[in-house]
Amino acid sequence: MFFVKKKKIQVTEFFTDSFVDIHSHLLPGIDDGAKDLSHSIQLIKTMYSYGIKNFITTPHVLGDVYPNSSKVILQKVEEVREELKKEGLEDINFSAAAEYMMDEQFIELLNAGDLLTLKDDFLLVEMSYFSAPMNLYDVLFDIQLKGYKPVLAHPERYNFYHNNFDSYYKLKKAGCLFQLNFLSLTDQYGPHVKKISQKLLDLNMYDFVGTDTHHSNHLNLLKTLATEKNKKNLESLMKNNSKFL
Repeated sequence: MFFVKKKKIQVTEFFTDSFVDIHSHLLPGIDDGAKDLSHSIQLIKTMYSYGIKNFITTPHVLGDVYPNSSKVILQKVEEVREELKKEGLEDINFSAAAEYMMDEQFIELLNAGDLLTLKDDFLLVEMSYFSAPMNLYDVLFDIQLKGYKPVLAHPERYNFYHNNFDSYYKLKKAGCLFQLNFLSLTDQYGPHVKKISQKLLDLNMYDFVGTDTHHSNHLNLLKTLATEKNKKNLESLMKNNSKFL
């Protein structure tokens, strides 16, 4: 049996100037991502060296664990922007939305209209890795009734759907857009996630892609995806992300 070696390319060839990373955790000290401002800048600088210049970072908004208000998130964005300016990185486009857990607190924010979107009406949402909300399809309906388009973060990571693949079709039919995590195509989250992400990719079920960067280990692994094959397979998704510019 012969194995075709994946041809490596420069990571700056993999990420184009028009690519927008729509999922990351780069704001200082408000979730499980960047610990402080210096850590934020370190992560952004590394990603910048990869060729990523456009960021819509998405801190968790998750009940009492990460009760981040829109006001706090936007304040943190200004802190990072000021620091980037001091560093002479003024060609970086840096803004924020949020990654909303679809829980009771989210319903309150939805009803109040207090939500940060990726752009226009695109709203990044997630659910527990243990089980979907009992009222998931009601929530998705309400999101769209309020005029938003739900973008489901990393659907491949919800293990409870792995043996019930039809659920992915049901989610799409219910109006969900899918965002792939780049690192799901590596061993970062385990072989089952890798297998499902590849299947969803092969079936053209993804709409967007994101790094979901939390720390430097993620970025070290992200760099390994820079191959000709991956560039070809992910090119259309990465172009889709450019609509958020």
